[in-house]
Amino acid sequence: MSKRIIEGKNLVKNYDETQVVKNIDFWVKEKEFLTLLGPSGCGKTTTLRMIAGFEAPTSGRVYFDGQDITIVPPYQRQINTVFQKYALFSHLNIFENIAFGLRIKKIAEKEIHKRVERMLELVNLKGFGSRSVNSLSGGQQQRIAIARALVNEPKVLLLDEPLGALDLKLRKEMQLELKSMQREVGITFIYVTHDQEEALTMSDKIIVMKDGLIQQVGSPIDIYNEPENAFVADFIGESNIFHGLMVKDLCVDFAGRRWTCVDAGFGENTEIEVVVRPEDIMMVPPSQGMVTGLVESVIFKGVHYEMVVRNDALEWLVQSTDARCVGELVGMRLDPEDIHIMKKVMDNA
Repeated sequence: MSKRIIEGKNLVKNYDETQVVKNIDFWVKEKEFLTLLGPSGCGKTTTLRMIAGFEAPTSGRVYFDGQDITIVPPYQRQINTVFQKYALFSHLNIFENIAFGLRIKKIAEKEIHKRVERMLELVNLKGFGSRSVNSLSGGQQQRIAIARALVNEPKVLLLDEPLGALDLKLRKEMQLELKSMQREVGITFIYVTHDQEEALTMSDKIIVMKDGLIQQVGSPIDIYNEPENAFVADFIGESNIFHGLMVKDLCVDFAGRRWTCVDAGFGENTEIEVVVRPEDIMMVPPSQGMVTGLVESVIFKGVHYEMVVRNDALEWLVQSTDARCVGELVGMRLDPEDIHIMKKVMDNA
Protein backbone atom coordinates (compact mmCIF):
# COMPACT_ATOMS: atom_id res chain seq x y z
CA MET A 1 0.00 0.00 0.00
CA SER A 2 1.45 3.38 -1.02
CA LYS A 3 2.41 5.74 1.76
CA ARG A 4 1.44 9.40 1.99
CA ILE A 5 4.17 11.62 0.58
CA ILE A 6 2.45 15.04 0.84
CA GLU A 7 0.01 16.17 3.53
CA GLY A 8 -1.64 19.51 4.13
CA LYS A 9 -3.15 20.01 7.58
CA ASN A 10 -5.47 22.88 8.50
CA LEU A 11 -4.03 25.01 5.69
CA VAL A 12 -5.18 28.63 5.61
CA LYS A 13 -3.93 31.39 3.33
CA ASN A 14 -4.96 35.04 3.66
CA TYR A 15 -4.06 37.94 1.40
CA ASP A 16 -4.77 41.04 3.47
CA GLU A 17 -8.37 40.51 4.58
CA THR A 18 -9.23 37.96 1.88
CA GLN A 19 -9.06 34.29 2.82
CA VAL A 20 -8.32 32.33 -0.36
CA VAL A 21 -7.69 28.92 1.28
CA LYS A 22 -9.93 28.08 4.22
CA ASN A 23 -8.63 25.48 6.66
CA ILE A 24 -8.27 22.51 4.29
CA ASP A 25 -6.85 19.04 4.89
CA PHE A 26 -5.63 16.71 2.15
CA TRP A 27 -3.02 14.06 1.44
CA VAL A 28 -1.31 12.61 -1.63
CA LYS A 29 0.04 9.07 -1.95
CA GLU A 30 3.43 8.21 -3.34
CA LYS A 31 3.36 7.72 -7.15
CA GLU A 32 -0.20 9.09 -7.34
CA PHE A 33 -1.48 11.48 -10.02
CA LEU A 34 -3.55 13.98 -8.04
CA THR A 35 -5.42 16.87 -9.63
CA LEU A 36 -6.59 20.03 -7.87
CA LEU A 37 -9.66 21.01 -9.89
CA GLY A 38 -11.88 24.04 -9.68
CA PRO A 39 -12.85 27.38 -11.23
CA SER A 40 -10.61 30.44 -11.26
CA GLY A 41 -10.16 31.87 -7.78
CA CYS A 42 -11.00 28.65 -5.93
CA GLY A 43 -7.59 28.43 -4.20
CA LYS A 44 -6.06 25.54 -6.15
CA THR A 45 -2.95 27.37 -7.39
CA THR A 46 -2.38 28.94 -3.96
CA THR A 47 -2.54 25.44 -2.45
CA LEU A 48 0.01 24.23 -5.01
CA ARG A 49 2.31 27.15 -4.22
CA MET A 50 2.16 26.33 -0.50
CA ILE A 51 3.21 22.75 -1.31
CA ALA A 52 6.08 24.09 -3.44
CA GLY A 53 7.17 26.60 -0.80
CA PHE A 54 6.54 29.70 -2.92
CA GLU A 55 3.81 30.79 -0.49
CA ALA A 56 3.86 30.44 3.29
CA PRO A 57 0.57 29.36 4.90
CA THR A 58 -1.09 31.91 7.16
CA SER A 59 -1.69 28.90 9.42
CA GLY A 60 -1.49 25.15 9.12
CA ARG A 61 1.33 22.82 8.14
CA VAL A 62 2.72 21.09 5.05
CA TYR A 63 4.38 17.68 5.44
CA PHE A 64 6.66 15.81 3.03
CA ASP A 65 7.24 12.12 3.71
CA GLY A 66 6.18 12.70 7.31
CA GLN A 67 8.50 15.68 7.89
CA ASP A 68 7.23 19.23 8.48
CA ILE A 69 8.46 21.35 5.54
CA THR A 70 6.22 24.38 6.13
CA ILE A 71 9.15 26.79 6.47
CA VAL A 72 11.64 24.89 4.29
CA PRO A 73 12.60 27.03 1.23
CA PRO A 74 11.60 25.74 -2.23
CA TYR A 75 15.15 24.85 -3.33
CA GLN A 76 15.56 22.51 -0.35
CA ARG A 77 12.39 20.54 -1.09
CA GLN A 78 12.44 17.38 -3.23
CA ILE A 79 9.73 19.02 -5.30
CA ASN A 80 9.91 20.66 -8.73
CA THR A 81 7.30 22.80 -10.48
CA VAL A 82 6.26 23.24 -14.12
CA PHE A 83 4.33 26.44 -14.80
CA GLN A 84 1.96 27.43 -17.60
CA LYS A 85 4.64 29.81 -18.89
CA TYR A 86 7.55 27.46 -19.45
CA ALA A 87 10.27 30.10 -18.84
CA LEU A 88 12.82 28.36 -21.07
CA PHE A 89 16.16 30.11 -21.60
CA SER A 90 16.23 31.34 -25.20
CA HIS A 91 20.05 31.81 -25.17
CA LEU A 92 20.59 28.13 -24.33
CA ASN A 93 19.96 25.14 -26.57
CA ILE A 94 17.60 22.34 -25.57
CA PHE A 95 20.32 20.22 -23.95
CA GLU A 96 21.52 23.12 -21.78
CA ASN A 97 17.98 24.10 -20.82
CA ILE A 98 17.39 20.64 -19.43
CA ALA A 99 20.86 20.47 -17.84
CA PHE A 100 20.57 23.89 -16.14
CA GLY A 101 19.53 22.63 -12.69
CA LEU A 102 22.14 19.87 -12.74
CA ARG A 103 24.90 22.38 -13.49
CA ILE A 104 23.76 24.55 -10.57
CA LYS A 105 24.16 21.45 -8.37
CA LYS A 106 27.65 20.85 -9.88
CA ILE A 107 26.78 17.34 -11.04
CA ALA A 108 29.59 15.57 -12.95
CA GLU A 109 29.53 16.13 -16.73
CA LYS A 110 29.19 12.42 -17.52
CA GLU A 111 26.15 12.13 -15.24
CA ILE A 112 24.61 15.31 -16.73
CA HIS A 113 24.91 13.89 -20.24
CA LYS A 114 23.39 10.57 -19.15
CA ARG A 115 20.42 12.19 -17.41
CA VAL A 116 19.67 14.74 -20.14
CA GLU A 117 19.75 12.13 -22.90
CA ARG A 118 17.40 9.95 -20.85
CA MET A 119 14.99 12.87 -20.46
CA LEU A 120 15.09 13.71 -24.19
CA GLU A 121 14.15 10.12 -24.93
CA LEU A 122 11.39 10.17 -22.31
CA VAL A 123 9.74 13.26 -23.85
CA ASN A 124 10.16 11.94 -27.42
CA LEU A 125 12.73 14.56 -28.42
CA LYS A 126 15.80 12.36 -28.81
CA GLY A 127 18.36 14.03 -31.08
CA PHE A 128 16.96 17.54 -30.44
CA GLY A 129 19.61 18.53 -27.87
CA SER A 130 21.56 20.94 -30.06
CA ARG A 131 18.50 22.79 -31.36
CA SER A 132 17.34 26.22 -30.24
CA VAL A 133 14.28 26.28 -27.97
CA ASN A 134 12.88 29.01 -30.24
CA SER A 135 12.55 26.43 -33.03
CA LEU A 136 10.13 24.30 -31.01
CA SER A 137 6.35 24.18 -31.12
CA GLY A 138 4.31 24.90 -28.00
CA GLY A 139 3.89 21.22 -27.26
CA GLN A 140 7.62 20.57 -27.65
CA GLN A 141 8.47 23.50 -25.36
CA GLN A 142 6.11 22.06 -22.77
CA ARG A 143 7.94 18.73 -22.95
CA ILE A 144 11.29 20.46 -22.46
CA ALA A 145 9.94 22.27 -19.38
CA ILE A 146 8.82 18.91 -17.95
CA ALA A 147 12.17 17.29 -18.82
CA ARG A 148 14.02 20.16 -17.08
CA ALA A 149 11.98 19.50 -13.93
CA LEU A 150 12.24 15.70 -14.05
CA VAL A 151 16.00 15.61 -14.71
CA ASN A 152 16.55 16.73 -11.11
CA GLU A 153 14.85 13.50 -9.98
CA PRO A 154 12.30 15.09 -7.64
CA LYS A 155 9.99 12.87 -5.61
CA VAL A 156 7.05 15.14 -6.46
CA LEU A 157 6.35 17.15 -9.63
CA LEU A 158 3.89 20.05 -9.43
CA LEU A 159 2.20 21.21 -12.65
CA ASP A 160 0.29 24.51 -12.68
CA GLU A 161 -2.03 24.44 -15.74
CA PRO A 162 0.88 23.53 -18.06
CA LEU A 163 -1.38 22.76 -21.04
CA GLY A 164 -3.37 25.99 -20.91
CA ALA A 165 -1.50 27.68 -23.79
CA LEU A 166 -1.90 24.75 -26.21
CA ASP A 167 -4.60 24.27 -28.84
CA LEU A 168 -7.35 21.73 -28.19
CA LYS A 169 -5.96 18.86 -30.29
CA LEU A 170 -2.45 19.19 -28.88
CA ARG A 171 -3.81 19.55 -25.35
CA LYS A 172 -5.63 16.22 -25.67
CA GLU A 173 -2.49 14.52 -27.00
CA MET A 174 -0.39 15.94 -24.17
CA GLN A 175 -2.88 14.74 -21.55
CA LEU A 176 -2.16 11.16 -22.58
CA GLU A 177 1.59 11.79 -22.84
CA LEU A 178 1.73 13.32 -19.35
CA LYS A 179 -0.04 10.35 -17.81
CA SER A 180 2.28 7.99 -19.68
CA MET A 181 5.34 9.93 -18.45
CA GLN A 182 4.10 9.83 -14.87
CA ARG A 183 3.71 6.07 -14.99
CA GLU A 184 7.13 5.62 -16.58
CA VAL A 185 9.10 7.77 -14.12
CA GLY A 186 7.03 6.51 -11.18
CA ILE A 187 6.84 9.74 -9.17
CA THR A 188 4.00 11.73 -7.66
CA PHE A 189 2.33 14.34 -9.89
CA ILE A 190 0.16 17.10 -8.44
CA TYR A 191 -1.66 18.89 -11.25
CA VAL A 192 -3.71 22.08 -11.19
CA THR A 193 -6.43 22.73 -13.78
CA HIS A 194 -9.90 24.18 -14.27
CA ASP A 195 -10.47 21.75 -17.17
CA GLN A 196 -12.74 18.89 -16.10
CA GLU A 197 -11.75 16.69 -19.05
CA GLU A 198 -8.06 16.97 -18.18
CA ALA A 199 -8.79 15.97 -14.60
CA LEU A 200 -10.95 13.00 -15.57
CA THR A 201 -8.47 11.81 -18.23
CA MET A 202 -5.24 11.87 -16.24
CA SER A 203 -5.95 11.62 -12.52
CA ASP A 204 -5.84 8.79 -10.03
CA LYS A 205 -7.52 11.12 -7.53
CA ILE A 206 -9.24 14.51 -7.85
CA ILE A 207 -9.73 17.22 -5.24
CA VAL A 208 -12.56 19.54 -6.29
CA MET A 209 -12.30 23.03 -4.80
CA LYS A 210 -14.62 26.03 -4.61
CA ASP A 211 -14.12 29.33 -2.75
CA GLY A 212 -11.07 28.06 -0.89
CA LEU A 213 -12.78 24.91 0.38
CA ILE A 214 -12.54 21.26 -0.66
CA GLN A 215 -15.91 20.10 -2.01
CA GLN A 216 -15.08 16.44 -2.73
CA VAL A 217 -12.15 14.06 -2.96
CA GLY A 218 -12.28 10.85 -4.96
CA SER A 219 -11.38 8.92 -8.08
CA PRO A 220 -12.54 10.32 -11.44
CA ILE A 221 -15.26 7.65 -11.61
CA ASP A 222 -16.51 8.43 -8.09
CA ILE A 223 -16.44 12.18 -8.65
CA TYR A 224 -18.38 11.86 -11.90
CA ASN A 225 -20.88 9.19 -10.88
CA GLU A 226 -21.39 10.11 -7.23
CA PRO A 227 -21.04 13.91 -6.80
CA GLU A 228 -21.52 14.97 -3.19
CA ASN A 229 -23.20 18.30 -3.93
CA ALA A 230 -24.74 20.31 -6.73
CA PHE A 231 -21.58 22.32 -7.37
CA VAL A 232 -19.52 19.18 -8.05
CA ALA A 233 -22.29 17.64 -10.15
CA ASP A 234 -22.59 20.76 -12.28
CA PHE A 235 -18.85 21.44 -12.54
CA ILE A 236 -17.88 17.89 -13.52
CA GLY A 237 -19.65 17.45 -16.84
CA GLU A 238 -23.22 18.24 -17.79
CA SER A 239 -25.93 17.42 -15.26
CA ASN A 240 -29.64 17.58 -14.66
CA ILE A 241 -30.18 18.58 -11.03
CA PHE A 242 -33.69 18.29 -9.58
CA HIS A 243 -35.16 18.90 -6.15
CA GLY A 244 -36.77 15.81 -4.72
CA LEU A 245 -37.95 13.88 -1.69
CA MET A 246 -36.31 10.70 -0.42
CA VAL A 247 -39.42 8.73 0.46
CA LYS A 248 -37.43 5.87 1.95
CA ASP A 249 -34.37 3.80 1.12
CA LEU A 250 -34.28 2.97 -2.60
CA CYS A 251 -37.33 5.16 -3.35
CA VAL A 252 -37.24 8.81 -4.42
CA ASP A 253 -39.88 11.29 -5.59
CA PHE A 254 -38.97 13.89 -8.22
CA ALA A 255 -40.20 15.19 -11.58
CA GLY A 256 -43.80 14.37 -10.66
CA ARG A 257 -43.40 10.66 -9.96
CA ARG A 258 -41.74 8.06 -7.73
CA TRP A 259 -38.62 6.26 -8.90
CA THR A 260 -36.64 3.26 -7.75
CA CYS A 261 -33.00 4.18 -7.04
CA VAL A 262 -29.98 2.48 -5.48
CA ASP A 263 -29.28 4.99 -2.68
CA ALA A 264 -30.04 4.55 1.00
CA GLY A 265 -29.30 6.18 4.34
CA PHE A 266 -30.91 9.57 3.69
CA GLY A 267 -33.84 8.96 6.04
CA GLU A 268 -37.56 8.99 5.24
CA ASN A 269 -39.39 11.91 3.62
CA THR A 270 -36.15 13.87 3.48
CA GLU A 271 -35.58 16.74 1.04
CA ILE A 272 -32.70 15.88 -1.27
CA GLU A 273 -31.32 16.75 -4.68
CA VAL A 274 -31.18 14.36 -7.61
CA VAL A 275 -28.47 14.25 -10.29
CA VAL A 276 -29.17 12.66 -13.66
CA ARG A 277 -26.43 12.68 -16.29
CA PRO A 278 -27.78 13.57 -19.77
CA GLU A 279 -26.10 10.57 -21.41
CA ASP A 280 -27.94 8.20 -19.03
CA ILE A 281 -31.42 9.21 -20.21
CA MET A 282 -32.97 6.75 -22.66
CA MET A 283 -35.31 8.30 -25.22
CA VAL A 284 -38.24 6.01 -26.05
CA PRO A 285 -41.71 6.30 -27.61
CA PRO A 286 -44.04 8.33 -25.36
CA SER A 287 -46.07 5.25 -24.43
CA GLN A 288 -42.94 3.61 -23.00
CA GLY A 289 -41.63 6.62 -21.12
CA MET A 290 -41.50 7.01 -17.35
CA VAL A 291 -41.99 10.71 -18.09
CA THR A 292 -42.75 12.49 -21.35
CA GLY A 293 -41.83 15.89 -22.70
CA LEU A 294 -41.58 18.10 -25.76
CA VAL A 295 -38.25 18.60 -27.51
CA GLU A 296 -37.40 22.32 -27.36
CA SER A 297 -33.96 22.36 -29.01
CA VAL A 298 -31.53 20.06 -30.81
CA ILE A 299 -27.81 20.77 -31.20
CA PHE A 300 -25.36 18.50 -33.05
CA LYS A 301 -22.18 18.05 -30.95
CA GLY A 302 -20.19 15.80 -33.27
CA VAL A 303 -20.43 12.49 -31.43
CA HIS A 304 -23.98 13.01 -30.17
CA TYR A 305 -26.99 15.31 -30.25
CA GLU A 306 -27.75 17.51 -27.26
CA MET A 307 -31.45 18.12 -26.73
CA VAL A 308 -33.53 20.07 -24.25
CA VAL A 309 -36.79 18.33 -23.39
CA ARG A 310 -39.45 20.12 -21.34
CA ASN A 311 -41.53 18.07 -18.92
CA ASP A 312 -44.08 20.39 -17.29
CA ALA A 313 -41.96 23.03 -15.50
CA LEU A 314 -38.73 21.01 -15.73
CA GLU A 315 -36.09 21.07 -18.45
CA TRP A 316 -34.17 17.85 -19.12
CA LEU A 317 -30.83 17.95 -20.92
CA VAL A 318 -30.50 14.76 -22.98
CA GLN A 319 -27.50 13.49 -24.96
CA SER A 320 -28.14 10.82 -27.57
CA THR A 321 -26.85 9.61 -30.93
CA ASP A 322 -30.51 9.46 -32.00
CA ALA A 323 -31.77 12.94 -32.95
CA ARG A 324 -35.38 14.00 -32.43
CA CYS A 325 -37.25 16.92 -33.96
CA VAL A 326 -38.10 20.18 -32.21
CA GLY A 327 -41.71 19.99 -31.04
CA GLU A 328 -41.74 16.17 -30.95
CA LEU A 329 -43.27 14.43 -27.93
CA VAL A 330 -40.80 11.90 -26.52
CA GLY A 331 -40.63 9.49 -23.61
CA MET A 332 -37.69 9.25 -21.22
CA ARG A 333 -36.58 6.29 -19.11
CA LEU A 334 -34.00 5.91 -16.33
CA ASP A 335 -32.49 2.84 -14.74
CA PRO A 336 -32.24 2.92 -10.92
CA GLU A 337 -28.43 3.22 -11.01
CA ASP A 338 -28.71 6.34 -13.21
CA ILE A 339 -30.39 8.29 -10.39
CA HIS A 340 -27.84 9.80 -8.00
CA ILE A 341 -29.02 11.23 -4.67
CA MET A 342 -27.27 14.09 -2.86
CA LYS A 343 -27.95 15.76 0.46
CA LYS A 344 -29.78 19.03 0.02
CA VAL A 345 -27.56 22.02 0.75
CA MET A 346 -29.28 25.29 1.54
CA ASP A 347 -26.79 27.38 -0.46
CA ASN A 348 -25.48 25.78 -3.64
CA ALA A 349 -24.65 29.05 -5.32
